[in-house]
Amino acid sequence: MAKVFYNKLVRDKIKDKIEGKGETCEVREIADDAEFQQELLKKVVEEASALSMTRTKKEFLEEVTDLMLVLDTLNEFLQFDEATMQQAMQENIDRKGLYKNRHFLHWSDDKTYESNESPQGIAS
Repeated sequence: MAKVFYNKLVRDKIKDKIEGKGETCEVREIADDAEFQQELLKKVVEEASALSMTRTKKEFLEEVTDLMLVLDTLNEFLQFDEATMQQAMQENIDRKGLYKNRHFLHWSDDKTYESNESPQGIAS
């Protein structure tokens, strides 16, 4: 059978699951902290993308759990404790609010606003 190359961070039990099916794989431990952090950040994108593709509550629960585990691992790696995270979350809510009003922004002429989103379309 042909090898399938993944080249990505996987969870601890994946190797055992593969070998338990009588298949083989190659894994290595990421010893470099910078590489581990980078792979976790890539994993956030992967899991968030999978989450956005869910269509059932069961799929959503599975994917949101995967994403939360990656985020928890990043928080632990960066040594953020629960109190720090709660404080940062509250400060973020105080600055930006929540999503209770379900606002969808079509456009703005606010020249001072800096977004981390890529603008779409060409302004006239």
